[in-house]
Amino acid sequence: MSTVAAEQPSGRLQAALAIALALVLAFAGTAILLALAGHNPVEVYRLLIVESFGGTRRVAATLSAATPLMLTGLATAIAFRAGAFNVGVEGCVYVGGLAAAYVGFTFVGLPAAILLPLALAAGLVVGSLWMLVPGVLKARLDVDEVVTTLMLNFIAISLTAYLVNGPLLAPGSANSATPMVDAAARLPRLMPPSTLNAGFLIAVALLLLYWLWGKRTALGFETRLAGLNPRFATASGIDVPGLIIKMMLLSGAIGGLAGAVHALGNVGRFVSGFSPGYGFAGIAVALLGRGSAIGIFLAAILFGALAASGATIQLFSDVPIEIVNVLQGMVMIFAVARFGWIMSKKRGAA
Repeated sequence: MSTVAAEQPSGRLQAALAIALALVLAFAGTAILLALAGHNPVEVYRLLIVESFGGTRRVAATLSAATPLMLTGLATAIAFRAGAFNVGVEGCVYVGGLAAAYVGFTFVGLPAAILLPLALAAGLVVGSLWMLVPGVLKARLDVDEVVTTLMLNFIAISLTAYLVNGPLLAPGSANSATPMVDAAARLPRLMPPSTLNAGFLIAVALLLLYWLWGKRTALGFETRLAGLNPRFATASGIDVPGLIIKMMLLSGAIGGLAGAVHALGNVGRFVSGFSPGYGFAGIAVALLGRGSAIGIFLAAILFGALAASGATIQLFSDVPIEIVNVLQGMVMIFAVARFGWIMSKKRGAA
């Protein structure tokens, strides 16, 4: 996925138009399906907006749902930037979440100033290490990273399920869950009683650092160049294989951090079926956001709004929650579409 478009004003405008067109087509296509099913599309969309942004508590719920998507979208975009298609962020969410939860319920008694950073760091480190093998295989042996990272997702889900049902199962618990993490390991709430927590601030800070890194640092420039044209980057003296390994490790680290934030902020422990697909949704967030920091932020807010409002619209209408999944799928489909040929035709006609 190219990120060079964001470097020039005309490129930024074209990227913004492409995103807007993708959203218009997605919402229009879903509106047709709603009408065919006997629902009023305008009323359904009004409910979605009200349940997502109609009040402080609803906004907090939307931002809370968007927080892990910002992190998984960022993790995916970083790998994209180096020319690697990492679809294994979901696995990083699982192993990172379990690592953070383990630290949180094991080292009880430590002050929050030590235990919370330690738990977050555990998720970050384990998530990074989870991407080491596919990164090395991609960089040194040109093994397809889509296959290796996808397979690692299944391994991560199965491995964590075994651990949470076996050695890490909470004593006396009939559910597949670890013990609750210590209160000192919980991320502070920002807007109680909502689940919005300091993880949101961490995600926003990382997006800002990502923007600065891409704009102001030599490594950011080298990574973009390697992703756009690896042969030219190699000829320019850039160690492309080493760069791919670094970016895969960084991608895994942020994916693991997403799991840690979810465990320490929302769930308070690790449970079987820990992630509702944050890693896979992060691919759509990165694609829809065209790899830019502001694009990832807005795309995560959109998907967070759909997730937060989807369950509640059933209480006020007969619209099934599956229609929200359809809308998310439509956005994903059009997010990967390329509309550059439309722009070029318009410029040619002018």
